[in-house]
Amino acid sequence: MKIGIWGWVLFNAFIASMLLLDLFVLQRECRAMKARAATAWSGLWIGLALLFNAAVYVWGGAQAGIEFLTGYLIEKSLSLDNIFVMVVIFTYFGVEARYQHRVLFWGVAGALVMRGLFIAAGALALQRWHWIIYLFGALLLLTGIRTALKSDTPAQLAGNLVTRLARRRLPLTQQYYGEHFIVRENGKRVATPLLLVLLIVEVSDLLFAVDSIPAVLAITRDPFIVYTSNAFAVLGLRALYLLLASVIPRFHYLKYGLSAILLLVGVKMLLMDIYEIPAPVSLAVVAALIGASVFASLSFSPDSRRQSEGNAAQEMLPTIIVHEPDERSNSNKWRGKRRESAR
Repeated sequence: MKIGIWGWVLFNAFIASMLLLDLFVLQRECRAMKARAATAWSGLWIGLALLFNAAVYVWGGAQAGIEFLTGYLIEKSLSLDNIFVMVVIFTYFGVEARYQHRVLFWGVAGALVMRGLFIAAGALALQRWHWIIYLFGALLLLTGIRTALKSDTPAQLAGNLVTRLARRRLPLTQQYYGEHFIVRENGKRVATPLLLVLLIVEVSDLLFAVDSIPAVLAITRDPFIVYTSNAFAVLGLRALYLLLASVIPRFHYLKYGLSAILLLVGVKMLLMDIYEIPAPVSLAVVAALIGASVFASLSFSPDSRRQSEGNAAQEMLPTIIVHEPDERSNSNKWRGKRRESAR
């Protein structure tokens, strides 16, 4: 699909305008987003993605339209795993619901920039060094196997590294100051725990992007389709989190569906020079795997298993994120009241 410079400019201008609308209009007052609003926003982003998909189908042809939809479904399904990690992070750090929206907003903005750079680097590498396609394929196979076998997530490991580096390099206060990331305390500027949470969320998405971007590159080599499918999935992540945060731990079989998807696109990438799996077949298999894993999770997960696994996830993260073990028992330090000196 041939897109000139103006196509990139217009699409990024659209993204910037939506982010500015969210920041200066919808977030003028910090408050928890209600389920109805989260549902409306999630539906809006899905609808915009489908409208854009229709435009790609008209301007780029059926092949481009199917590739965009397949890439979007892969990114959307992988984002569900990202949501589970965010639930654990917010729960541990005690981030109030009315401030989670702000963290997610800046997390989305940072993710768009990082993924754009990743996509550009990946597309350029594939053009210059064809053998990298096999490296990406092997990476996806390993990630698919790891996803099925392991119960922990990359974001939890990232939290340990981010926390240690932040405490070494940043002056951190141990209490929240409302929605603020940086405040003035005793005449000095210090970072609040909310900034630490934002850093962990950003690194979590960065690690997820290492898996998800090669997965979309296995579907299409078109940088515009890869970027736009990623962008729509990321833009809808915030509303999807606010909508599904309370029920996402029930999706016990989701990891097997995600594992199968990663294995599929890994095999597709490894066999690309021998046999090209048709785009409609890839789309149908991805959609079936997502639907089957969600249906199985909602239909066959015992309540006892949901409870035990949810508790295990909550117990696991603090031992990884917090550098000093004794701070786990003093979690009230993270829940300080907002002071008048906050800026």
